Amino acid sequence: MLNMFEQAIRSDSFDIRPISTSIAADTADSARPVPAHSLTSRSPGSTLSIQYTFIVRGGTMKKKIPLLAIAAITGAALVAPLQAPAPAAAFTSTQATEAFDDFLDVYWDDAADYFYTYSDHQIHAEHAHGPQGGLYTDYWWEAQLWEMVMDRYERTGDAQSRALIDDVFAGFQAQYPDFRENDWNDDIGWWARGSIRAYELTGDADYLAAAEEMFAFIAPYEDTTYGGGIWWKNIDVGDGTRNEKNVATNATAVYTAMRLYAATGDTTYRATAVRIYDWLDANFNNAGHLRDHVAGTGQYTDWDWTYNEGNFAGAALELWLDTGSAAYLSDATDAVDWAVANMTSSGTLLREGIDDTGGFKAILTRNIRHLVDEAGQTQYEQFLTDNATQAANHVNSAGIGGYDWTAPTPELSSTALQSLAAAATVAVLQQASPDGYTGVIEGSGVYEAENAVRNGVDSESTAAGKSGRGYLAGWNTSGTSVVFHVNVVDGGTYTVDLRYAAGAGDATRSVIVDGGSATSVSFPGTSGWDQWASVPTTVTLTPGHNTITVSYDTGSSNYLNLDRLTLAL
Repeated sequence: MLNMFEQAIRSDSFDIRPISTSIAADTADSARPVPAHSLTSRSPGSTLSIQYTFIVRGGTMKKKIPLLAIAAITGAALVAPLQAPAPAAAFTSTQATEAFDDFLDVYWDDAADYFYTYSDHQIHAEHAHGPQGGLYTDYWWEAQLWEMVMDRYERTGDAQSRALIDDVFAGFQAQYPDFRENDWNDDIGWWARGSIRAYELTGDADYLAAAEEMFAFIAPYEDTTYGGGIWWKNIDVGDGTRNEKNVATNATAVYTAMRLYAATGDTTYRATAVRIYDWLDANFNNAGHLRDHVAGTGQYTDWDWTYNEGNFAGAALELWLDTGSAAYLSDATDAVDWAVANMTSSGTLLREGIDDTGGFKAILTRNIRHLVDEAGQTQYEQFLTDNATQAANHVNSAGIGGYDWTAPTPELSSTALQSLAAAATVAVLQQASPDGYTGVIEGSGVYEAENAVRNGVDSESTAAGKSGRGYLAGWNTSGTSVVFHVNVVDGGTYTVDLRYAAGAGDATRSVIVDGGSATSVSFPGTSGWDQWASVPTTVTLTPGHNTITVSYDTGSSNYLNLDRLTLAL
């Protein structure tokens, strides 16, 4: 068999054909499930099969990929095809397992086969959406929690998470007997995406049928308004004052369509995916920076969200896997690179907010995991591991993570935490690879002000010369502040540089560490709002987590645009 393998490689006369079978690792926490893949000779009557661990795909569509692309995907597996690579898990398997188990203890209702919205199992007015008035998570949150369960199963192949794949879907069907009774195509699209993934992981044809049915429902809402794309809602279609077209709906549709093509061989799916992707790429992608949506008479809104970057990267990856075209892979890495460079605080993904935004990071990291596994983009491996370590370092005593991976999570006794945000911590722990380090993650020491926690301070991005994606602006109101969550290995005195513009003249602000006494810092005026300067100050930090607050309080004065804080490590 190995001789046939070697001959096929040397002649480059083979196709890769993913099939849906998965082979679980010997121990629950030692490896991801291993999908079986076939290397199929194009010579009539000769077939060669060999197992690989790198590509998680289902279906029966044959796909020819050049030898160099195969090497990029499989790496060392082509050299030693019978030896599995090091497993991808969290930084320690025990921490990943504990995070998953703790999450189930707090949020899973076994009787209802459904996840609670809040940790206290109460209905809260601020997010009272979903079954039983919001007691349980809403339509799209449950889809994200289902993906988290599949992250776990993909890592371990354990019986518990395998059963939960079925249980979560059964609970969804019980609460939403007709999935069409939802006005939002992106919500339905998330379940279609999850369903095709569930098919790939389990081989259960019912999931394939569900994915096909859901995709068939949303696909007809594609039209030529704004040049193409699927409408966000399936009501108010064509009315740009009440509806829009966005990355969330359309990049997810590209991913699902390509996976359905892989599973069925139906070229209609591929044609749809290519058409929508081309429209997204032409209208939403600016060198990896994704616009959010288009509405009205064609006005684009440029909101920055990690899940837009991740969704687009995942869509581009699917087309690269199909074609081997380097342009698609560049699109995918450009989107991830932009997110890593612009949506982090000292290398950790930023806090995007509560409610829906609390779970966005897991969608980005999931697609990064796919880029590593399926396209050999190992440059992101340490980024995933560091983010997982950071998130794990800040869970509360119940093992639950929160909205901000750089800061301690409040205790459940004092704060009801939303399950979507908590699941993002669990997800990244399943997705990340171990590096043997479980200590403090300091990162680069560069903290963009627009990515910090702002209290009454706006941001903008129009002034030339800014770093990152923006800066704090129009800041001249008493009682407002920006909080930087800073993590250091060693305690001691550190130099902090504050980059700013003060076009209205000299300004002052207070700097406060961990709620202590304030230090007044003077910011000499600059010749314009696009002229940037830096002022140093010193702070005393303790090992681990600290807060550095820059505040407008008694004694503060004048307008100030704050660009970033840099900690000398």
